[in-house]
Amino acid sequence: MRAGLALTLRVAAAGSLLALSACSLLPASWGGSEKPKPAELQPDPKLLGVRQAWSAHVGKVDFPLAIAVSGNVAVVASGDGSLVGFDAATGREEWRGSAKAPIAAGVGFDGSTAAVITRDNELVTFVSGKEAWRQKLGALSYTPPLVAGARVFVLAGDRSVSAYDGGTGRRLWQQTRQGEPLVLRQAGVMLAVGDTLVVGQAGRLAGLNPLNGSVRWEAPIATARGINDIERLVDLVGRVSRVGDSVCARAFQAAVGCVDTARGQVVWTQRANGGEGVSGDAASVFGTESDGRVVSWRRDNGQRAWVNDKLLHRGVGTPLALGRSVVVGDEFGFVHLLSREDGTLLTRLATDGSAIAAAPTAAGNSLLVVTHNGGVFAFVPQ
Repeated sequence: MRAGLALTLRVAAAGSLLALSACSLLPASWGGSEKPKPAELQPDPKLLGVRQAWSAHVGKVDFPLAIAVSGNVAVVASGDGSLVGFDAATGREEWRGSAKAPIAAGVGFDGSTAAVITRDNELVTFVSGKEAWRQKLGALSYTPPLVAGARVFVLAGDRSVSAYDGGTGRRLWQQTRQGEPLVLRQAGVMLAVGDTLVVGQAGRLAGLNPLNGSVRWEAPIATARGINDIERLVDLVGRVSRVGDSVCARAFQAAVGCVDTARGQVVWTQRANGGEGVSGDAASVFGTESDGRVVSWRRDNGQRAWVNDKLLHRGVGTPLALGRSVVVGDEFGFVHLLSREDGTLLTRLATDGSAIAAAPTAAGNSLLVVTHNGGVFAFVPQ
């Protein structure tokens, strides 16, 4: 789940992306590479009855995975190129496929077509586990493709956006923009809101016409500051929280904010020091800070509702609002269910001991979790 603080340096002349160390983004108190001691776990109060329904195994997950769900099918991928469609209720394999190359981003899925992007810069689609088509891309991408409206949309690392015919793979349009010197090597923001394609570009949410890529509106959540490229880095990270026309997102290490996508206007922003996406409901937005604090903001005005500081330095990732809980995983393989009302611990779940590699995801009555070592776990209420 934690993609680290890896950045990419865009080289315009070569059109490629190079890895760049980002130690300068770490707090000085961390001493560079040495992390603080993680907080000791609280006793589990077991205030929620939750049991493991099933588990499975895929290959190691070493890329920004998003679990894709449509109906009762959940699609998971592993770094070696494998894709598996599971029945979310039973864990039965519905289908299995292979991209035949290591995966850089995925998965997108609309119930019929699944899509991933390989480290060879290829967009690959599948129907029932069988490859349908693949297209070479002009730039690396770390954001899962969006499969919607019989099209496949791609947000590249340089924040260009392109659309492909879902049946044939023919490119329909491409929107390019002046790229930032640095971008994050983790998933960005791309989703459909009504008839608008909403993407994250630098510190802005932008609403695009999905038919031709033209810009309908832009709403800034954060602006670049600082004196060098690293300090001026501003990028929106997935996942986001959408309730109707309200879309709330995080700008990496800068802010959390909400946008009214019907008007293309910012409702509020608050400074926040985190690198993971957010979740939420009609009343609240939930996120995690870089030091492990879990924060709840009021959705209407951005005021803080509560802060949980019991998971400091445990590498907690993107949360999930589920039932009366806020679900967060950590880098030790634990899944913590916190009270949505005040952030106190309700119960704790164990997996295989490796880091939670994807944001926890709801599928029907199941809570799905995937670990770095490739464990897939489904939990359900007692």
